[in-house]
Order: sequence, then structure tokens, then C-alpha cells
Amino acid sequence: MEVRQGVFTISNDKDKLQVDVIHRYLTEEAYWTTGRTLEMTKKTIEHSLCFGVYQQSQQIGFARAVTDYTIFAYLCDVFILEAFQGQGLGKWLTETILKFLDEEGVRWTMLATRDAHELYESYGGFQKLYLPEKWMGRVNPRLLQSSGQSYTVPGGGM
Repeated sequence: MEVRQGVFTISNDKDKLQVDVIHRYLTEEAYWTTGRTLEMTKKTIEHSLCFGVYQQSQQIGFARAVTDYTIFAYLCDVFILEAFQGQGLGKWLTETILKFLDEEGVRWTMLATRDAHELYESYGGFQKLYLPEKWMGRVNPRLLQSSGQSYTVPGGGM
């Protein structure tokens, strides 16, 4: 899949991805990837549906979806390099991914964000979790211990 908008292109061809650009952003700019190694970045790409944003041959953005292509997708690692922000490219990237997932018939797409709730609500149609009392999550305690981080689940636990 490839779509164009002016001088920009979005493609889900993994052969075009520039792992050095992706990894550098995720480890130096993103707040959500503390401790991610290059090997981890490569593994996430290998096991995900990935989308790159390009200006000619230069990669300027990225996002991936962890999905079974039918029931569920988790949208993550969405970014546009700072020099290209403010041009609507993040919105275009998100809309392109959601359209692709919708056309595949994916029923449920989730994401997590610390600071972009209004953006995803306005142009992605995302909402707070339906029936949050039924949804649960788990953080691998071994990974938390090895990174020196602590995580407290409301009501007890790690």
C-alpha cells in the first residue's frame, strides 16, 4: 500500500523503513520507549504492521499496529520528526492506518497516549475505553525489575 500527498508518501513496505531513523526517534525523543534496544526495535517492526512516512526517500515518520487483521489492533509508536510536525502529517498517517485497518475488517483498535487524547478523539474517532471495568492489563514484572522501574497497580500488585 502506498499513498501520496504532495511531496510526502506513506507506505507499509517494510523494506523502505529506515530502522536507524525509527530507533533514534524512539530512544531519544519519545517518552514511551525508555530502555528500548535496537534489537527490540527491530523485533517490534518484524512482528507488526508498519507504516513509514517519507519525503522523497527520507523517512520522516512512522507508526505500527500490532494486529491479527480481524478482531484487534493496537496502534503504537506513532511519530513525525519534529522538523515536519505541524503540517498535518500525523493526522494523515493515523487516518491512513485506520482506513487500512477498517478495510481489513478489524473490529477494535486501541492506543495509549499520555498527552494526545483530544487529537485522537478529533481525527481518529477514538474514545475512552468502553466498559473500562472489564479491561485489564499486565506489565511483565521481570522487565520492570531489570529496568529499575516500579509500577503500582491501583488496589495492589506490582
